[in-house]
Parts: sequence; structure tokens; C-alpha cells
Amino acid sequence: MQQSHTLKAIISRFKWQILLTLSVVVIEAVLGIFYPLLIGIAINKLLEESYQGIYWLTALGVASLVIGTFRRFYDTRIYSKIYRKTVTSMVASEHNKARAVSAISARSNLMTEFVEFLEDSMPEIVQSFIAIIGVSIIIALLNIKIFFACLALLLLILLIYAITGKKNFCLNKGYNDELEQQVHAIESKDNTTSQKHFNALMRWNIALSDLETTNYFIIWSGVIALFIYTPITVIDGGIANYGLVFSIIMYVFDYIEKLVTMPLHIQQAIRLKEISQRLST
Repeated sequence: MQQSHTLKAIISRFKWQILLTLSVVVIEAVLGIFYPLLIGIAINKLLEESYQGIYWLTALGVASLVIGTFRRFYDTRIYSKIYRKTVTSMVASEHNKARAVSAISARSNLMTEFVEFLEDSMPEIVQSFIAIIGVSIIIALLNIKIFFACLALLLLILLIYAITGKKNFCLNKGYNDELEQQVHAIESKDNTTSQKHFNALMRWNIALSDLETTNYFIIWSGVIALFIYTPITVIDGGIANYGLVFSIIMYVFDYIEKLVTMPLHIQQAIRLKEISQRLST
């Protein structure tokens, strides 16, 4: 029985190893949510000539460092194992289908993107998801007006990709179709064929970049508006607690930092969806 080589199949096959590393990622993310709050508390305590806040902040930093170091040691080993097993299996499967070497070479490179996604992007996605929820709750408790502004930015990003997602998928499909012809174009030893191939790849890349740039402009317009709105709202609210003011601004910056990575993850998810469909054929 042939094994499926979609992203979903890989996650299912190695679910317990992946679950362990993601569980540690969740702990890391939860700890990270408390940094701005503890920094704000440390500022207030120092103004009161107390080091208690510094002790709490140090304990949080040490815990995050130990847990993060463990996860990175584990990740390197488990995802190396996953890559070795999945790529070897995929190449054997493609040979059994009498697939051309050019297609097998291209698909092995696409399979690499799956493993890199699991090792690098998935932890970032989980951390961003938890941070966005956790930080949103804390911002809502500290200042409800800023919370609604943050929520509006999130809805803007989701709306943009709901509108452009299908086009993004089609562009990625066109790019990958052309990419599978690369080895054939090089083996042809014909300059016209090679030039035609790389010109086509360039056109697909430009189309993808243009779409991404348009989305970038709209999203960052919203980000800049939130940057301007936050300090004005905090100061107009009459908050005199220095630590609290610092914490609110830090939380908004943290929220924005996590939120602006969402487009990259969404675009990558669209690309991986197309690759999954390709490798399932």
C-alpha cells in the first residue's frame, strides 16, 4: 500500500512526535505573553525602590530559556528523521509511477517545504495564535478602545485573504507547474527552451509578488493607523501609572508583530495546499 505524501498525511504519520514539540511551543507562547506585564510591574516596583518585579522577570526569562533550548534540540532531531523517511518514501513512490526525473526532482524539493513548514513555520503559527488571543484578552482588560482597534486590524487581514486566497492558489499552481519542467528545460541544452522556461518562472514570481505587495500596502496602512491610535488613546485616557502605560504599548507592539506575520503564514498555507494536491496525484 502506497503512503500518501500530503502535509496532512505526514502530520498524521508522526502525530505523537509533532504533538510533543507543539506542546512545548504552547508553554513557550504562554510564558511569552507575560513579558510586557512583568516588565511594567518591574518598572513600578523599581520606582518604589523594590527589586521584586526584577526577580519575577528573571524567573520568567530563565524558564523561557530552558524550555526553548530543550525544544530546539528536540526539533532538529525529530524533523531530520521525518524528512529522511518522507522524502525517501516519496521518491520510491514516484519511481513506481514511472514519473520523469525532472518531476521527481521538483517534487522532492516541494516535499522539503513540508518539513521546513513543520519545523520552522508551525511553531511560529502556534505561538502567534496563542499570543494574539492572550494579548487581545489582556489589552481588552487594560483598554477596551485599543482592543477594538486591534480587532479591526485582525478582521482587515482576514478579509483581504478571503478575497485574494483563490487567486493566490492559482498563481502558486502556475508557478509549480512550470517548476516541474526545470530539469527538462536544462537537459534540453537548448538556450531558447531554457530562456522560455526561466522567463515563465519570472512572470509567475512577479505576479505573486505584485499580489503580496498590494496586500502588504493595505495591511500596513492599518498597522500604522493602530501605531498612531494607541499612544493617543492611552494618554487621553488619563493613565498615570508608568508601568501600565508601558505594558499597554508593549502589548500592542507584540500584537502587531504577531499579526503582521499572519499574511506570510496564510500565503505559505495556500502554497502548501497546492503542493499537497500535486503530490497526491
